[in-house]
Formats: sequence, C-alpha cells, structure tokens
Amino acid sequence: MVLPLVITLVVLLFAWPAGRTAPRDVPVGIVGTGAASQHAVEGLVREKPGAFDFHLYPDQQDARAAIENRDVYGALAISAHDITVLTAPAASTSVAQLLREVGQQLADRAAQQGAAGPQSSAKIHVTALDVVPVATEDPRGVVFSSAVFPLTICAILIGAFVSTARGLRRPWHRLLTLLLACAAAGLGAYLVAQGFLGALPHDHLATWAVLSLVLISISATAAGLVRLLGHGGLGLSAALMVFVGNPFSGAGSAPELLPKGVDYVGQWLPPGAGASLLRDTAYFDGNGGSGHLAVLALWSVCGFTAVMFGRRITGRAPGGALTSGASLSSLPTSGAASPDRPHTHAHAHAHARRNDDDGRLRTLHAGR
Repeated sequence: MVLPLVITLVVLLFAWPAGRTAPRDVPVGIVGTGAASQHAVEGLVREKPGAFDFHLYPDQQDARAAIENRDVYGALAISAHDITVLTAPAASTSVAQLLREVGQQLADRAAQQGAAGPQSSAKIHVTALDVVPVATEDPRGVVFSSAVFPLTICAILIGAFVSTARGLRRPWHRLLTLLLACAAAGLGAYLVAQGFLGALPHDHLATWAVLSLVLISISATAAGLVRLLGHGGLGLSAALMVFVGNPFSGAGSAPELLPKGVDYVGQWLPPGAGASLLRDTAYFDGNGGSGHLAVLALWSVCGFTAVMFGRRITGRAPGGALTSGASLSSLPTSGAASPDRPHTHAHAHAHARRNDDDGRLRTLHAGR
C-alpha cells in the first residue's frame, strides 16, 4: 500500500505545478502615465486580478534598463495609436509570449472601444521587441529548461559515490573529490549546452562556475545527509531535490507562473535557485542573482559541514556502530570468561565452508 501512495504523490508533485500554470504577480513595466496607459492598466487589473505587478517608467530607455537589471520581465509602451511590447525571452519564453498576447488584446480592445468614434478607421499597431533574446540555436529555451533535471540526478549520484566510497576515508578526501567531480561535470554540461547546442552563448567562465556550483550544492547536501542519516539520507536528498526541487524550480516557465507558495519553496532549493542564477549569469550579466547565489552557497556550506563533522554529531561509525567509549567497554575481552558460564572458553572458533553446488556459505558451530 505504501508504494502506490508514493507514486501518487510523485505524480502530484510533478503534474500539479504544470497544470496550474498562470501569471501571478508577474513584474511588468508600464511606460508613461498617459490616459492610454492608465486605461490599459485598469483593464488588465479588472480582467486578470493578481496576474501582474505593474511598475511605471517614464520612457522606454528606463524600461529597457529595468528589464536588463531583472527588475521586470518586460514592459508595455502604450499610446493612442500603437503599442510596443518589450520582452526578455531569455528570462522566460513563456512570459514573453504572454506579454505579446496581452499587447495584442489591448490593441483589439482599444480598436473596439474606438469603433464608434471619429477615428474608427484607425488601427492600433502592435510591435514586439526582444530586449534580451535567447540564443538563436535555442529559440524556445528548451535546452536550458531541460538541463535542470539531469543536473540534479548527476549531483545526487556524485554525492552518493563520495559518501560511500571506501577509498575516501578522511572527510577532506571526500570534499576534494566532490569538488573535482562537480567541476568536471559542470564543464561537461557546459560543453554540451554551449559547445554542441549553443544554448549558453555569454559569460563562458561564469556560466561554467554556476553549473559547477549547482552540482556542488546538491551533491554536498546528498553526501552530508548520508553521513548524518546513513543510507536513508540518500533517499531523503533524492526526494527533496528531484521530486520537490525539480518540479517547483520554474525552470521551464517562470517562478511567478507557478501556484502560490510553490514559487517560494522552489527558489529556496538548489534546482530552482540554480536555474534562476544560470539565467542571470548567462544572459543578464549576473543582475538579480545575488539571492540565488546565497541560497546555493548556504546549501553547499551546510553539506560541507555535515560531510566533515557528520559522524561526530551522530556518534556513529560508517557502518552504523556506536563509537563511544562506553559502547566499546561493554564488549567482552579475549581473556575473560562469562560470569554465567564459568567453564566455557572466552572465545569461539568460527568455521565456514562452501556448500555443494549452489555456492552458498554456511557458518558451522562454535567450538568450545
């Protein structure tokens, strides 16, 4: 009965955010404070309550600067005869398409309202300008959004290997291996995304560093949880990062298009913060990425701490045995006889042999 419930929960976590995608407080700029802009804002607030968070700008130059600084996703410059839609597909292709549709709807509504007026024959022209476009090789941003899930899986695998490898006995050996593995995996991911597919065309070194940091934050968390909780920590990290962090990341659309609460949870987890920071770095010169960088750094530091001091905190050895002095003193010594059985030897001789044809091992009796 447990497995069907788990499967149902996993399907819900992935399907619910995708099925409830809609604009919720999406930051959008409005250029000018004229009558046309005021009527447009009033109409959008009335038709789509809570969908947009409007910011007023005196001209298109200031609106462009706000888009490049990641203050808004786009802007609408509205006049009596034309509407200019400023978009940033690099921030979100979904929001860019939404703003184009909104601009066309405003033009159609204005044309209908002025149909009976003296300028009924005038047609409002809509122009869409991409202020920050995506790479020409990835016009829909599919490569970018598809990279989050495999990065998460690979990072958890790195964390599992580092925390369970028998050759890495010292904590600093584990940390060094984790850092090198994540840096190499981040370089490989960048070579595929940019070198082969051309989806990350700007700030090459910084983009590689962000990819590596995303891997480090997830793998360090996984390794740290394994050190703290044993093998159950691996399952917990997978559930947290894959089944919660990935569908709540907003990488395929935008955090503001996800249900309320989901956007905040997703941006506080490495997959969501990493996807947002990767956008900020690859297309916006790092603008708006300080908060996401802090989230990834926090998860990384917590993971490093758990890897370094996890066994001391829990008081358990890698095999799960207690390491305190009291536990060791309770074990019988080789030269002491048991008080309940004074005539028995203090130690036993273990004998084993292979079974007939099936290769199974049997443990024989303990000799007295």
